[in-house]
Amino acid sequence: MSRRRSYDQYCSAARALDTVGDRWTLLIVRELLAGPRRYTDLHADLPGVSTDVLAGRLRDMERDGLTTRRRLPPPGAAYVYELTARGRELLPVLQALGKWGEGELGERRPTDAVRAHWFALPLLRALEGEGVVEVRLEEGDFHLYVGAEDGPVYGDGPAPGEPDARLTLDTGTCVALAQGELSVVDAVRTGRMEVGGGGTLAKALREA
Repeated sequence: MSRRRSYDQYCSAARALDTVGDRWTLLIVRELLAGPRRYTDLHADLPGVSTDVLAGRLRDMERDGLTTRRRLPPPGAAYVYELTARGRELLPVLQALGKWGEGELGERRPTDAVRAHWFALPLLRALEGEGVVEVRLEEGDFHLYVGAEDGPVYGDGPAPGEPDARLTLDTGTCVALAQGELSVVDAVRTGRMEVGGGGTLAKALREA
């Protein structure tokens, strides 16, 4: 494994950046917050990263105790990467970074890639309570585990089983939420977000 570069500064922020400051590392964490992922899935959802860089970052993250790699039992028999408890502690770091970057989002550029689940973390910041929320966008569906303390915080595709709430909205509304220009409550009140389901979260959103 490669030797980790260091700022050689006796400062906790510098030490943290020694571990997660390399390009792509925090975005790999973002993807792994959805749970175990295969290398091919990670590469597909990190457009722009080379195979060599991704492989190198994953090796570094495993060495630094942020991720583990394990082989799925048959018939899968593929290797998957997943966050350790320490790696999962980066969730509030990513959320704070996303909050700070709301004003930088601006208009989508022609060269910008997008994946539906990239809106998962902004929506998690905007929702309160606990439960499973299914989100339907033009780009695709994903689901959130609101208030989850362990395990994945979101996942691709429809929710497994019946969700506590089902949100249907367009990408423009999701962008406004991600930019901090619109609250979930206002999106529901103005009809920009449709709420389905009979769970506690759905009722709270409809009654807010």
